[in-house]
Amino acid sequence: MFKIFKGFYKTKNTRTVPLLEILTMAAETLWSNKLRTGLTMLGVIIGISSVIAITSVGQGVQKGVEQQIQALGTDVIQILAGAARSGNVRQGVGSSSTLTWEDAKAIATQAPSAQTVSAYLQRSAQVVYTGQNTSTTIYGTDLNYPEVRNTHPQQGRYFTQEELDIAAQVAILGPTVQRTLFGQGVNPLGERIRIQGEAYEVIGVMEPKGSQGPMDRDDQVFIPLTTMSKRLVGNNALVGVSVNGILVKGANQEQLEAAQFQVTNLLRLRHNIYPPQADDFRLTNQADIVSTFTSIVGLFTVMVVAIAGISLVVGGIGIANIMLVSVVERTREIGIRKAVGATNSAILNQFLAEAIVISIVGGLIGMTTGVLLAFIAASVFKFPFVISLLSIIAGFVLSLSVGLVAGVVPARNASKLDPITALRSD
Repeated sequence: MFKIFKGFYKTKNTRTVPLLEILTMAAETLWSNKLRTGLTMLGVIIGISSVIAITSVGQGVQKGVEQQIQALGTDVIQILAGAARSGNVRQGVGSSSTLTWEDAKAIATQAPSAQTVSAYLQRSAQVVYTGQNTSTTIYGTDLNYPEVRNTHPQQGRYFTQEELDIAAQVAILGPTVQRTLFGQGVNPLGERIRIQGEAYEVIGVMEPKGSQGPMDRDDQVFIPLTTMSKRLVGNNALVGVSVNGILVKGANQEQLEAAQFQVTNLLRLRHNIYPPQADDFRLTNQADIVSTFTSIVGLFTVMVVAIAGISLVVGGIGIANIMLVSVVERTREIGIRKAVGATNSAILNQFLAEAIVISIVGGLIGMTTGVLLAFIAASVFKFPFVISLLSIIAGFVLSLSVGLVAGVVPARNASKLDPITALRSD
């Protein structure tokens, strides 16, 4: 069956038939039965386009999330307060007042691998400006937050040490909050918004960071940590200023493990935690999040691609089925060809060529459709458009393989027909 790739086959009168003629005859036969050919190709088109589109979407989503997490810093450890209990019900992480601003200051001075440390408080609240209002997340932070989170004002400024010390009522808006309250392109600097009934002066607008999963990182408002503690939350720690979390940035990603070890031991000492007592805080490594997410998306993509590959199997069965029917329909034609000198090899190559043409053309259409679907998905859902050359090559090889495998049995049956019996067929 592989003689077709040598470029010729010979009839009984030794005339050499070039590959181009074989393919031309196959194309003419398929074109004369356009509906049947199109339906036969459909399985291959769906299978190849699904494999390429799903692979591209999976890689695009993975790359998009990696970029967003990296924008927040992969060399950052997040320390979250412990979970409070109400009876036998455990609340969410961060619901207990187990971390304080003083813990953050201790980490900054006593953990050598910690380059920059920032503490924060977080609450949901209604923000109002004239007739507009929005429910958003309020962050009370210190001066180190922009550096640790790699996010800075694109308009105006962040608050100063003096404003932090006196618990000034100033606010920096995220781009989403700015658009909601003031409208697109309106400068809000100097305007006053109200948070829980109290007025805050807008002194800046943060640079856009986009979404991380369902979370819009631009739908935020930043105020001084002291202001947040005194006016919105209240000092509910026994000693110091209670915080929901602490961010620790290492000098580089290699120092994160050392920083994590130092921070864990320091907090255990400060909180009087000794084995076998459980920690009243939780550490999360951003680099571990990236690695875990990459693994999950990779496994999910492989699983879905494998499911999509079933379409290719169905497409191959469809090609084999149609080619078998074609052999029955063209029995008399095969008999005439054999009567005028066509060898078994010639008939075999002819039918095999038709199956391969169907699969290759279907594969090309499927690859184009898959790339188009991936581009549309990336544009609509706002993640990077990624097309792997490997997926394109795999698509072509798969479509060629489907044609070869599906065409073998029908072509072999056609080549073995007895010419006398074939000529008597109606």
